[in-house]
This record gives sequence, structure tokens and C-alpha cells, in this order.
Amino acid sequence: MRRRPVAAILQDQMEKSTTKTQNSRICFLAILTAFFWLFLLYFHFIILPQQNQPQSTISTTVNNQLTSLHHQPYSPPPPPPPPPPASLPKFKSPPRKNFGFPDKSTLQSQSPPKKNFPFTKALATSNNKTDPCGGRYIYVHDLPSRFNQDMLRDCKTLSLWTNMCKFTTNAGLGPPLENIDGVFSDKGWYATNQFAVDVIFSNRMKQYECLTKDSSIAAAVFVPFYAGFDIARYLWGYNISMRDAASLDLVDWLTKRPEWGIMNGRDHFLVAGRITWDFRRLSEEESDWGNKLLFLPAAKNMSMLVVESSPWNANDFGIPYPTYFHPAKDEDVFLWQERMRKLERKWLFSFAGAPRPDNAKSIRGQIIEQCRTSKVGKLLECDFGESKCHSPSSIMQMFQGSLFCLQPQGDSYTRRSAFDSMLAGCIPVFFHPGSAYTQYTWHLPKDYTKYSVFIPEDDIRKRNVTIEQRLSQIPEEQVRVMREEVISLIPRLVYADPRTKLETLKDAFDVSVQAMIDKVTNLRKDIIEGRTDENFIEENSWKYALLDEGQREVGPHEWDPFFSKPKGGNAESTDSSAEAAKKSWKNEQRIQ
Repeated sequence: MRRRPVAAILQDQMEKSTTKTQNSRICFLAILTAFFWLFLLYFHFIILPQQNQPQSTISTTVNNQLTSLHHQPYSPPPPPPPPPPASLPKFKSPPRKNFGFPDKSTLQSQSPPKKNFPFTKALATSNNKTDPCGGRYIYVHDLPSRFNQDMLRDCKTLSLWTNMCKFTTNAGLGPPLENIDGVFSDKGWYATNQFAVDVIFSNRMKQYECLTKDSSIAAAVFVPFYAGFDIARYLWGYNISMRDAASLDLVDWLTKRPEWGIMNGRDHFLVAGRITWDFRRLSEEESDWGNKLLFLPAAKNMSMLVVESSPWNANDFGIPYPTYFHPAKDEDVFLWQERMRKLERKWLFSFAGAPRPDNAKSIRGQIIEQCRTSKVGKLLECDFGESKCHSPSSIMQMFQGSLFCLQPQGDSYTRRSAFDSMLAGCIPVFFHPGSAYTQYTWHLPKDYTKYSVFIPEDDIRKRNVTIEQRLSQIPEEQVRVMREEVISLIPRLVYADPRTKLETLKDAFDVSVQAMIDKVTNLRKDIIEGRTDENFIEENSWKYALLDEGQREVGPHEWDPFFSKPKGGNAESTDSSAEAAKKSWKNEQRIQ
């Protein structure tokens, strides 16, 4: 057997050694590469997601995900769990580029910016519980004197037939009344003209405890324009340009004021001591009645307080006619109320007024006839010339002796006599809802049965029932309750002496001002909350006045026939409103 050479054996061993070394290196590199990729996968799928998990779940999650890597093919990682507790640090991702557009998460987190309304400060004052005037401030425009005081200086021109100078004395109350017959109190009684509310109200405003010079905190803005005195000067013998001049001048002055811009005048109000029809001229015909103050676009934004409002318009509101009683202190009212409770009333019903023979729809003729023929009825018939109807003492004496006082329509819906009778503790009897129920909703209960009796006019025309029969059927206890309700209303129906102030009672002025504040405040809240009365029908204004708090919708009403208009008519008048205003002016010397 031949032996291999040593050199060949050594060479062969070296080749085998080199081959083993190369194979080891390849295996090492393969293992290193596999480890590297496993490490990358581990870091990417295990470590990074765990940064957003609570520490207590990390080990469990790691084991699960490692097992998953060995037994499942690759799939995207699950969504991250809920955010960590506040005590743990949060993982903060690097900011993204949004190329100028807001990030979606940013849009979701931002709430829409709040609108800043110019009346926000005024509304906020009501939240200050330490401020007794919070939410009650009134700003009064400092009008040029031609809009008010100049009219008083030229008082002889305020009425064609009546010298109004004596009625503008004593801050608009007129001359004091002497208590010769013992009908009145010893103090607080004046011969007040029924159309003197302009100056009475303005003087009462001077005593208002929450006046402000800062219009930005005002709950409402008062315009001391004597609108009733203004039109009274020019109703007879003047063209429409003269009748409209002061109203146009006023609107021009107001709209240039910064206070107007806060709500475009919807927070403004003024007072006129005449019926609404004197300010609602329907045409530019010289023969048409009154001026067009309440039809001016700017004036439609304002509120006008009148002694008789329109049932079909939304920019005027009824306030009481002035009576003869103007208490200077609370005690004056309390003593008068107690006296009215104790009176003996010998007449079942009474009426003070004149017939309207030229008005075919008037029921006054039938009422006067029933008063004459009834043994329990009392009549004080009025007409031009000397009459007991011109005597406040005679009128009040009759009302004080009656259980019920008849209050039919006059030349227009309303009468001052209604307030004189309630002042005497006499229960009013109305024959048309426009005489009180749809007029004085700020001052009288909406439930009219509490304080009055309603007999529809048609029942009198058709003689369905006599007044005596209807009233005698009311139980005595019910009469007593109704009379007490009337007496309790007296403070709200009288205007206190403008030179003083009542302490605990609210008079007609106080009630009116608070109602205006409430109206403006509610309007402001509606604007802020985006509420609109899209279904509001101005022609139904009288219905809205009767709604309860929070109600907004109106429907058919039992009084619709009383306020229906002829087809083709407009919402600003009945077929005789202007004519009624003319007659009312002519009959100012009568009891209205």
C-alpha cells in the first residue's frame, strides 16, 4: 500500500480548514442579519406601541405580540388604547405639516366664537346682585327744547277750544280740586286733563331712581317728546307738512345719535297722551286725519305708549288715562282704598255720558234708555254746555254710590271714565273687548272676569237681555270679591304726584316702565339666542297681547268678530278710525 506524501496531506487539511472557516462566517453573518431584522421588528411593533400603554399592561402585551410574531403573518398594529391617566407622561407625536389649513382635531376642539352684541353690558348689569338698579337703568335723551318745553311755554296753542295752560301746571296735574262735597281726600286731587299724560309721565321720569348717563348699561331709552301736545296744535286748519314736521325732525335727530345704533331704536320708547289714531294718517291727502308718526320707518322700531292703542299694530301700547287722584305717598292710597271698601252703594249700575245719534253702531242710546227706566240705575247725561259731567265731584259721587259702572265705547274704543269708575271702587261693565281687555294688558288682569263684567254689544242691540237682569243675577259674594279686586288695582291705575315718589306701591308709571324694560330685555335675549318670530302676524297684535308668558303662537279667538276688518281694508284702521278720532276731538268737552 502506497503512502501519500506529507506535503499533500498538509495541503488537503488546510483546504478543509479554510472551507469550515468560510461556512462559519456565513452562518455568523446570517444569524447577525436575522437578529438585526428581528430587533427592528421588535422595536417597531413592540416597543413603540407600548409607549402609549399603562405600565401594568406592557409585559402582557409584549408576550402576546411576540407570540403573534412567531405564529401569525405580519399585519398592521392594532389602534392605540385610550389615553393614559393624568399621572403618566403622554407620548407627543412630532407636529405635522398642514400647509396653512387647520388640523381636523383643532377644528373639533374649537367652539364657535361668541358674538359681541352692543347691549351685552346692559344685560350683564342684572347679574350684579349688589346693584339695586341692575337691569333697570333708563337713559333719557336730552332733546332740544322744541320737542317738549317750548310747547308748554306756548300752552295756549295746545287746544283749539280749551286753554291748556291751567292743565299743565303742577307738573301736568292741573289745579287742585277743592273737596267741598267731601267726595275726595283732602290731598292729592287735581283737575287733570285726560290728555296730559305727556308731561305727567316725563316729570315722573325725572324722579325715577335708576336713571343713568351711560347708555351702554341702559335697559331702555326714553324719548321725552310731547307727541300728544305736538299733534294737538295742528289737527285743525293745518296742512300735512305742518302736522308731520316735528315728527320728522325728531326721527332725524334720534337716528343720528350713537344710542340709536345699539338696537336701531328698538330699545327706545316715548309717551303720547292721545289715542293712536291721531298718529296714523293713512294717506298724503290734506283732508286725512292726524300725522304719520307711527308709520315712519324709524318710529316703527320704537314703542309708543298711548291712552288707546291699535289692535292691529305692534308698535303702540295702551296705558291708563290719568284720573283726578295723584297720591304723594303710600298712605294716601291706603286710606282711599279703605274708604272705598266701606262705602254704601245704593245704585246697582250707573252711566255718565252722552248719546251718539250720528253713529248707527253706537249702543249708548239703548244704555241711556235702560238707565232712565230702571229703578236701580243712575244716569248722568252729558252734552255740550253746562253739565254735571264737567264736575269731577258729581262724577265721582255717582261712581262711589254704584256697584257697577257702564263703560260702552265712546267715539273710539276707550274712555277715561273707565278709570275714574275703578278709582271709585265701582266694577266696570264693558261691551267691547277693545275698551279695556286688549288695551291695558300691562295694568289689568288678563282674566277680565276677576274685575269686570262683559256684555256683548249685540246683546244690547238685539235686546237679548236687559242690563238690570244681567247684573242682578250675579251673586252678592261674587260682587264683593270683584269689588275688592277693583280696589286692589287702584295703585296700578293712577299716576302718583311727579314731585314725590311712592315707597312700596307701584303706580301706572312704574308698571309701564317695567313692562318696557321687560319687552326690551326679552328682545335682546331673543337676538342673542337667535330666536325669531317668523310666524308673527302684525294684524293679530291684539291676540299676542293676551298670550301667557312663554307662548308665541296665536289661533282663532272668541273675539275675532269684534276686530274683523272689511275685505280689502288695511291693518291700520277700521272703516271709521279716523272719523272716530275727529269726533273724539270735537267731544273733548264731554265725558269720554
